[in-house]
Amino acid sequence: MKAFLKFEQLLIVVIIFWLTPGSLSGQVQKDSLNGVITFLTGQSDDVKPLPGGGLFLVGGSSDIDAAVRWFLLKANGGDVVVLRARGGDGYNEYMFKLAPVNSVETIIIDSREKAGLPYVTDKIRNAEALFISGGDQWNYVKNWKDTPVEDAINYLINEKKSVVGGTSAGLAILGSAYYSAASGTSLTAVDGLADPYGPNVDLGADDFLSSVFLKQTITDSHYTQRARQGRHVVMLARLIKDYGYKHAKGIGIDEETALCIDENGIGTVYGVNDVYFLKAASAGAEICSSGEKLHWYRRQSALKVYRIKGSQEGNGKFDAHNWSFSGGISFKYYVDQGQLRLRN
Repeated sequence: MKAFLKFEQLLIVVIIFWLTPGSLSGQVQKDSLNGVITFLTGQSDDVKPLPGGGLFLVGGSSDIDAAVRWFLLKANGGDVVVLRARGGDGYNEYMFKLAPVNSVETIIIDSREKAGLPYVTDKIRNAEALFISGGDQWNYVKNWKDTPVEDAINYLINEKKSVVGGTSAGLAILGSAYYSAASGTSLTAVDGLADPYGPNVDLGADDFLSSVFLKQTITDSHYTQRARQGRHVVMLARLIKDYGYKHAKGIGIDEETALCIDENGIGTVYGVNDVYFLKAASAGAEICSSGEKLHWYRRQSALKVYRIKGSQEGNGKFDAHNWSFSGGISFKYYVDQGQLRLRN
């Protein structure tokens, strides 16, 4: 009889613990007042460890466990928030099992109204690590730009010094300049080089997210897999001419590859492919005009490129402060009447 009572008491304790708000796992929560959908894995109570800062830049496609673990360990056992404009909780269990964190919570922010809710921005500001998923970056620009969500992300990057990252579309919005994809048609290298002011060359600069490590820098993803080198060069030409960038730079990241930049601005490349670092001369292209082929040919104004190949252990070094490198190879890009060329 006593044994039965002990078992019954233990069962009650287990049930109570399972139902306690501080121990929710894998729950789908919907804010009844505002319709904000979140997915929580782990503990619902907010912990406040001191986070490690930095940027986690991912080129898209499959995740790289070693790089994601680097990102999660920066949370120092705290709370991880994943932002999306649509979708589900695909990152929750994966991240929660990969490293010791208090929680992983995905928040769907698909309107400007939701991007203005304290319920949402408090979740972001309380995070020790923030990750922006892939998708369509125009959904992020049109719904998050000039809202409290923008302010909250910039607070994490620049004041709280939490690590912030993104993959594919999430990567695209992390530079001081960004390709917004506002037209709804993805810009190709062929179209951009043929007319750098064509209808799909959608750029924004210095009015969204901001990090000291990505000043005058524009990122791009799925880099060689979708032959995006040429369109990246077009964006740099436009940033010099139209936005006054004197030190225009680009970071192009291949699929299954990540650049992990720590709080000191030192980056390491993880994964199976490459990261490309582009630096343009301030003079810019000789011809960058509407309806004309891009022409960027002068030897002294060619774009300097440095390529670092990733590895599972992390490879190469990149210093975001002085744009210096080791562990890779260097070459140059130039454009001859709309054709991207290489120079050694």
